[in-house]
Amino acid sequence: MNRNEHEQAREMIALAGGQILSSDQQGWLREHLRECVSCNDFAEAVGRAVSALRSEPQAADFALVERTQRRVRLRAMELRQRQERMWVCCLACIFVGLSAAFTTPLSWKACEWIGQRVGVANWVWEAGFGFFWIVPALVVSALLMAHGTHITLDEHAQDGHGEAAGYR
Repeated sequence: MNRNEHEQAREMIALAGGQILSSDQQGWLREHLRECVSCNDFAEAVGRAVSALRSEPQAADFALVERTQRRVRLRAMELRQRQERMWVCCLACIFVGLSAAFTTPLSWKACEWIGQRVGVANWVWEAGFGFFWIVPALVVSALLMAHGTHITLDEHAQDGHGEAAGYR
């Protein structure tokens, strides 16, 4: 074994605690630890150190607990607001779908009647119906996309201490 393999194995041992190794890397590391006593001893020492650190109780200061609780509450409120907005959006979609289902046949008949009264060819009033039926939705969609409107909270929201909330 060369020196680079040992260094690579030690780096992987350090990363293995965070569970960020691929299955191929985990397999290579297991095989290397079976063959290399020094790397296996290092892995066991790291495991003992991590266990010792995790067994020690950690006390957080009051300010940290308070900030964390405030951020958790803020995030819960943001999630509730997002859910409420989604309900409004879903209801609006249902309303638009139902209104389109009821008004499309009426609009078709109205365009047909106007086309016959004016005396234009069928394809002209049919194209006019298609144009006036789809263009408003396309224009509104384009304007909303250009404006950047989407279902999120204000990016400049503050958490009460002048810090940006930072949630997306």
